[in-house]
Amino acid sequence: MSSWSLRTATSDDVGPIAELRSAVLKDDLERLGRYDAQRVRQRLHDGFDPTRTRIIEVGGAFAGSIALRAADDGHWLEHFYLDPDLQGRGIGTAVLRHELLLADQKGFVVRLNVLQGSPARRLYERHGFSVDREDSIDLFMVRSPDAAL
Repeated sequence: MSSWSLRTATSDDVGPIAELRSAVLKDDLERLGRYDAQRVRQRLHDGFDPTRTRIIEVGGAFAGSIALRAADDGHWLEHFYLDPDLQGRGIGTAVLRHELLLADQKGFVVRLNVLQGSPARRLYERHGFSVDREDSIDLFMVRSPDAAL
């Protein structure tokens, strides 16, 4: 596994994250008949909050992002994207494990949504997430703080 680090995002990170989001989600959104290049980027811009977003760096360079947003029903894991060229090397697993350990220490229930048919579902299930509900586009998953890593 390559070495990685996390840093707090800045407003300058929104563009690179939006581009990465588009690249990462394109195949799944096209399969679902929902890909719109402008919309996928705009949704990131509309919901971006650098104070709750962390940038994943590999070798000191931008490699992805992850965010945790507090809500009434738990904390939502959002904007978890990793450069496709770096996927499969254990980086995403290590970053997710790190963030979930922090959430567990604080007793947070963590929620997320993942596109129907996305291979990311398996990653989340390996980390204790289970399907809470679903619709024709998304699976909504939840993980309690006592889930086994």
